[in-house]
Amino acid sequence: MNAMPFQHELSLAGSLLSTLARAGQGIATTPAAERPSLLFELFEFEACPYCRLVREALTELDLDALIYPCPKDGQRFRPRAAELGGRLQFPLLVDPNRGEQLYESTDIVAYLYRNYGQRNVPLRWEVMPLQKFGSSLAGLSRFGAGLRARPSRAADQPLELYSFESSPFARLVRECLCELELPYILRSVGRSAAADWVPPAVRDALGITSEPATVNRRALLERAGRISIPYLVDPNTGTELAESGDILDYLRATYAQ
Repeated sequence: MNAMPFQHELSLAGSLLSTLARAGQGIATTPAAERPSLLFELFEFEACPYCRLVREALTELDLDALIYPCPKDGQRFRPRAAELGGRLQFPLLVDPNRGEQLYESTDIVAYLYRNYGQRNVPLRWEVMPLQKFGSSLAGLSRFGAGLRARPSRAADQPLELYSFESSPFARLVRECLCELELPYILRSVGRSAAADWVPPAVRDALGITSEPATVNRRALLERAGRISIPYLVDPNTGTELAESGDILDYLRATYAQ
């Protein structure tokens, strides 16, 4: 189904370099002590190094968010972000559970850990200048993917994406969703058990089965019959897809103009 296999493989190689540059952050999860009843709203764009840090924290805490992509030149959600926060700065986190709005990745990460993780911020997050520098380096191999808006048809309802931040496959899908300014519910599916680290094809071949330890992994297994990341659900068309290449082809064919 993927019409541009070479381009896709090249992009995937660059995405893998981004994952390696972050040294494994945004993969493992220790779920937050409190799971909010209402979704966070996160105004951000995929190529922003500061937004990446917030998404890493969401994975690590196993927290979900409604993503409003705000790429440069975008007109769909950037005006709303400016209206809400009073300035055009990203990331912007809106927490309807506590009535809070926050800018600055440093403040957002600390807020998530202390209020929902209900634990101290890990030591690596206390050295935020280093984290910001590392996140900026991780973006170099993406050559601007997820930075600027492309013409697209609006979606009536947010899509839904099962993802963890440092998945090189899921990153390609998030970049496309961002460029097309398609809102989506980010379902965090970080790895928390030993079996989670085994690739799906290997698990299938060896007959490895285990009960997922996190809410979204259990939901994905029930929904799709296996856990394979990324997994896209589009309520606008009733479409559900795994495999990044197929998802990208679908998004371009359905929403790109």
